[in-house]
Amino acid sequence: MVTERGFDELVAEAKAAPVEGWGFSWLAGRATEERPPSGYARLVGARLTAVDAALDIDTGGGEVLAEAASAPPPLLVATEAWPPNVSVARRTLSRVGGHVVQVGDRSPLPFRDAAFDLVVSRHPVDTRWDEVARVLRPGGSFLSQQIGPGTVRELSEAILGPLPPPEHRHPEHAVTAAEATGLTVVDLRTATLRTVFQDIGAVVWFLRKVVWTVPGFTVDRHRAALRRLDERIRAEGPAVAHARRFLIEARRR
Repeated sequence: MVTERGFDELVAEAKAAPVEGWGFSWLAGRATEERPPSGYARLVGARLTAVDAALDIDTGGGEVLAEAASAPPPLLVATEAWPPNVSVARRTLSRVGGHVVQVGDRSPLPFRDAAFDLVVSRHPVDTRWDEVARVLRPGGSFLSQQIGPGTVRELSEAILGPLPPPEHRHPEHAVTAAEATGLTVVDLRTATLRTVFQDIGAVVWFLRKVVWTVPGFTVDRHRAALRRLDERIRAEGPAVAHARRFLIEARRR
């Protein structure tokens, strides 16, 4: 078993493992997360078959879009801000005829007005609702699976200690922001998903990849908390947290 290996060995292995892209295969057998019942990739795939031009914002390594795009539209474009992900996404999406544009964080989208029938985004860092509305054609849709408030809070508090109630990423805030740009929200679904970490290496790798869980996380800075969590896992069993997601679909009138 993984937990028969020592703390230092597990941490060093996770610290050295690559985290580029947005795949989580490194966690196979070491961590699990329930899938939202909405089936985001399936929904995106169905919509891609019915449009001429689609945009994926914050594509990561392009893995989710490539999975969904079994029948890609004539124009398929993605944006990504994190430089290590850009080259990964370009390789991944080239298989489905997709193009990747590198952008800056919070930058305006580098596309003309009303350029796309469909805009999608899975786990965006921050949704620019004004820009989404601008690049959508009349009647076009924005479909997004987003991180909900206090996601995997139990893991954050295991490293940082007690935290105040979450102020951001509430689905009702997203609805308000969408409608303020003239979009009409036509679907909103929420989900709470059990997430299980079998060993401290899985925790370290996850925190390195999903950087908003513990802002500023480094192994050296948080080693004492990591060691306490490792001891708890060995004594009590896997660390359990709960991821929160919401699916939102908005349409341009």
